Amino acid sequence: MSKNTQEVSIELTNKNIQTIKSAGRKLKGSKKRAFQAEVTRDYLSGSARKAETVFGWSRESVELGLNELRTGIICIDNVCARGRHKIEDEVPQLKEDILSLIEPETQTDPKFQTLFKYTRMTAKAVRQALIDKKGWSDDELPHENTIGVILNRLGYRLRRVQKTKPIKRIKETDAIFENVKQENEKSDQRHDSLRISIDTKARVNVGQFSRRGQSRGAEATDAADHDFSPEQKLVPFGILDVLAGLLTIVFGNSCETSDFVVDCLQMWWDQNKGSYTHITQLVINLDNGPDIASNRRQFMKRMQEFSEKNGLEIIFVYYPPYHSKYNPIERCWGILEMHWNGALLDSIDAVLEWAHSMTWKGINPIIKFVDKVYEKGVSLTKAVFKKLEKLFNRDKSLPKYFVRITPTVA
Repeated sequence: MSKNTQEVSIELTNKNIQTIKSAGRKLKGSKKRAFQAEVTRDYLSGSARKAETVFGWSRESVELGLNELRTGIICIDNVCARGRHKIEDEVPQLKEDILSLIEPETQTDPKFQTLFKYTRMTAKAVRQALIDKKGWSDDELPHENTIGVILNRLGYRLRRVQKTKPIKRIKETDAIFENVKQENEKSDQRHDSLRISIDTKARVNVGQFSRRGQSRGAEATDAADHDFSPEQKLVPFGILDVLAGLLTIVFGNSCETSDFVVDCLQMWWDQNKGSYTHITQLVINLDNGPDIASNRRQFMKRMQEFSEKNGLEIIFVYYPPYHSKYNPIERCWGILEMHWNGALLDSIDAVLEWAHSMTWKGINPIIKFVDKVYEKGVSLTKAVFKKLEKLFNRDKSLPKYFVRITPTVA
């Protein structure tokens, strides 16, 4: 037993000392400092040096505890500052460059079963692209394994090749993807250009239907034991401001038609044009759905009218056939499906409220409802469309997948 220990042996035996040490080890942070300070004050005359000798405690920690005990001011431990930080947090530019490289190569989970996104680029390819396209040197970048870990943390996984499920392709697929990449980059770099992504989701059955999801609660939610005819079906149409992450979802109670799509676009523009007064060009990412294809006469007619009415140059940037999951809006549908699949969507109000409560990039979407009946099969004659076709500027090599509409009156 040391000299200092002998000095306090009248009040503390070895057994007492071991018990106090054991109790101190069970506490953390400010609670531990408060305990050490009280023991030091009551048994060691407030001497931090004796506390270090007798109990093996840090003198600095005991002194801080004594000061906290005396002043009543508790110091907050900055636990987050300890340890090694994530490299993407220490070097934000690296994160931004990685996202700019992989976003064009990304698709959502085709079955909407996870929140993960899938990218066609390997970690090795991302690292090389950072050197070739973003100006990083080899010494500045972490190993490709670390790049792979960063991609996982950002929510991107490498898509596994399914040998038993070949991906359908057309001969122009690679050229279309290259065009999508180029046009999206041009739009993102222009101050007066706005890039949006549009698409419709599968109809939502309104009624007492199970959506095969799960929700937390004291009791399970009861749904109908048979999937009878729905009381109503709603058509969700989404418009995503890609760079800002602002999402608008319009629900219609009729059919998915070209007129419905353009009416939704006009409603969206009327409500947001005050924030886009500098925009003269609208670049639209979309797939080849039957009602929004560039050879759909009624759709192109209505979009020409939209361009003239609003004085906007419209550029259609189509994704290749069978690759619509690369369209950015598809990732929003995945989030929505996982958000409400444990709910009972038994009314229109329930559908709208659940859709509004989801978040995309931390922001709740704007939800609208269109109560209007749309007629199917509305189209133009070939003769009328032939005259209208002169107003469209189609790419020579990809006429179906890249179309420009310029208003005749600015």
